[in-house]
Amino acid sequence: MSKSMVGKSYRNRKAAFSLLLSLVVISFTVPGRAGDKEKDEETLTNAGNVLQDMLNNQSIPQDVISKADCILILPSVKKFSIGVGGSGGRGPLVCRGGSSFTGKWSAPAMYSVGGVSAGLQLGGTSTDYVLLIMTEKGVNAVLNGKTKLGRDAAAAAGPSGANAGAVSGNDILTYGRSKGLFAGVSLGAASLDPDSDANQRLYGKAITPREIVAGNDVQPPTGSQAMLSLLNSK
Repeated sequence: MSKSMVGKSYRNRKAAFSLLLSLVVISFTVPGRAGDKEKDEETLTNAGNVLQDMLNNQSIPQDVISKADCILILPSVKKFSIGVGGSGGRGPLVCRGGSSFTGKWSAPAMYSVGGVSAGLQLGGTSTDYVLLIMTEKGVNAVLNGKTKLGRDAAAAAGPSGANAGAVSGNDILTYGRSKGLFAGVSLGAASLDPDSDANQRLYGKAITPREIVAGNDVQPPTGSQAMLSLLNSK
């Protein structure tokens, strides 16, 4: 076999491997597209466990949580990078009821996140994230559809400890945990999208995130009961 034919064969195998790898990466970085209701419920349960750990460890100041209008919990956001990189995950958004966000916590609306880089290293890692939405502008940006952090809503690493009072001026405060306690992290230009497929599976009909969190015509899914009970107890 000539050198040119050997080189061509090698390039073809390399191209085929790259295509296969891209498909594997996409399967991890586009969450929920081929999911099912059981996996949706599992995501809700995992989010509740993340919330439980967060409150048990007091790793996010209680006075900061008490000022939040909505909370988005994203368990096990993953990044894979072997020639082709990407990150993705999904989780529930819950908001306080009432026009002034002082009521009980709502049923969850599922969201997906992409483009996250903070706390994720090359290889294959996962990080839990909690986003506290602090302002009406931030709530509207998230509920209106695709949201780019830093562009549609001002986002910053969440404060902790002695800096817990430094929450003004930002629509969203972000925390991450890859090992141990949560710590404030910047998510850069990550994007948040409603997971319409998951919401339809959970509620049995096409429904928007705003209709879920602001309305009273849906029952919270089974997997979210522990999370909502915990939030309402606090």
